[in-house]
Amino acid sequence: MYFSELASFFQKLETTDSRNAMTEILADLFSQASAAEIDKICYLCLGRLVPQYESYEFNLAEKLMFEVLAKAYGKDKEAVKTLYGRLGDLGGVAQALASEKGEVKSIKDSTVEEVFTKLWEVAGVEGEGSVEKKINLLAELIASLAPISAKYAVRIPLKKLRLGFSDMTILDSLSFMKKKDKSLRKKIEPFYNISADIGKIARAFKEKDLEGLESIRIVPGTPIRTASAERLPNAEAIIAKIGKCAAEPKYDGFRVQIHKKDQEVHIFSRNLEEMSASFPEISAATKKISVSSIIFEGEAIGFNSETQEFLPFQETVQRKRKYGITEMAKKIPLKVFVFDLFFREGQKLIDQPYHQRRQQLEEIFRKSQSDVFAIAEKKIFEQACDLEAFFQEKISQGLEGVVVKKLDAPYEAGSRGFSWIKYKREEKGALDDTLDCLIMGYYYGRGKRAGFGIGALLVAVYNAAEDVFESIAKIGTGLTDEQWMEIKKECDALKVEGKPARYKVHKDLNPQVWVLPKLVTVVRADEITKSPLHTAGKIGAEAGYALRFPRVMELLRHDKKPEDATTVKEITELYGMQ
Repeated sequence: MYFSELASFFQKLETTDSRNAMTEILADLFSQASAAEIDKICYLCLGRLVPQYESYEFNLAEKLMFEVLAKAYGKDKEAVKTLYGRLGDLGGVAQALASEKGEVKSIKDSTVEEVFTKLWEVAGVEGEGSVEKKINLLAELIASLAPISAKYAVRIPLKKLRLGFSDMTILDSLSFMKKKDKSLRKKIEPFYNISADIGKIARAFKEKDLEGLESIRIVPGTPIRTASAERLPNAEAIIAKIGKCAAEPKYDGFRVQIHKKDQEVHIFSRNLEEMSASFPEISAATKKISVSSIIFEGEAIGFNSETQEFLPFQETVQRKRKYGITEMAKKIPLKVFVFDLFFREGQKLIDQPYHQRRQQLEEIFRKSQSDVFAIAEKKIFEQACDLEAFFQEKISQGLEGVVVKKLDAPYEAGSRGFSWIKYKREEKGALDDTLDCLIMGYYYGRGKRAGFGIGALLVAVYNAAEDVFESIAKIGTGLTDEQWMEIKKECDALKVEGKPARYKVHKDLNPQVWVLPKLVTVVRADEITKSPLHTAGKIGAEAGYALRFPRVMELLRHDKKPEDATTVKEITELYGMQ
């Protein structure tokens, strides 16, 4: 496939606001792609060159892209900046300059493979003189492309492709490619959940349909998509739902998935980001575990070993950094409370019942003499009063509550279900809960806030059934002036001209600035109410859900993906709990 053809599909995707239309456009694209290039096309569709869990950086900021475009089109850098000031999109600048250039015989129609390879070469340049070399290589590529191709080739290194769909839409599209409906999604998704590589899934499926996916296995170094818990309001409801169960403390840290094969260690965050370099003490301790290959999961939390006290999340999260790692490791040492086991010595374990996985986990870590790892406490309960007492004990220790687990359940990778149930202090009584909400956009504000250009946020919850985000609150409180300016900066890096296709918002709530679905913030509210304007949980003419007196509690949770936001299903249940 020629890159200009792919760019034409990108143009169609960018200009549609219907998720169903996007699914059909992608299905058409995948039908035309060959098996040898479909993996690369999937990565490019998401503005990447590699799977989500693999790290790579172009290290080409906007100011360097001015130089790229000036060199590519023989323009003065200031002229490029002026055009950017008018268009607000460097991809659009490239398209305009390429159109000015007109038809040039030296421009050949490059293939997807050729453009992908060149972008990969640009990203791989390192060392002395690397910036100049990157500029020259990218300028050479951009100059060789037709206008529409240049537009998207520029956006990819800037991570601003702006097509507005997720890997879940790609899974739907693969099904649509074969069956003209989404019926195969449920059969494809389990393989994606254990490999987290959308390109690999697409290539195997393109080559041999569902049979091709059977070769995909769990392997150390490739992350497994994490399971999530449902909510229930009290111990009585939990016992009534799942009966005899196990309960573990709910730690307020960050989730880590740890892989070891021989002496190679990988540590992944909740959103599958490689974090190994940030946690040298976890890597060192993992190498000493007495198995050659293992994948396990735990919660990393700052811990004061002298006072035996847990550190608050605001301190723990400081460990997630790229610089000053050694100094911060001394200042805030981590303890990892391990709670699940996925793979051991070549054996896949996620399909085994929880109690069997847990037994093997305990066998391994009882032998460990590490100060870094500890086995998460676990107790078995049949009576609600005993579970409640355990819950209260954990609250008194400064923890969030407990996670209750069904004894005979497999690990539900990439899913949210009642195999795990979170019982937090906020679930007791009237709603005083923290919710993870996606930022859809912002309003300019009035008075003092108008001075720095932001006065309120529009936030949403996630409708997992439809893979869309539905508005639930407009928030103007909870942040200092400095935090408002910080969140504006984060939002402006992701702003787009029109409403993203996955957003459901009443026209009377449209913000002045729309933001791509990337940023998750923590919100507290007094209660959930019904609203004729907000779309969360809205069906037909019925009112949706809204938050009463919402306020931002934590600025941004970069460890959470958009799809990790509180779901509409959870909101519906919390509304009933009130």
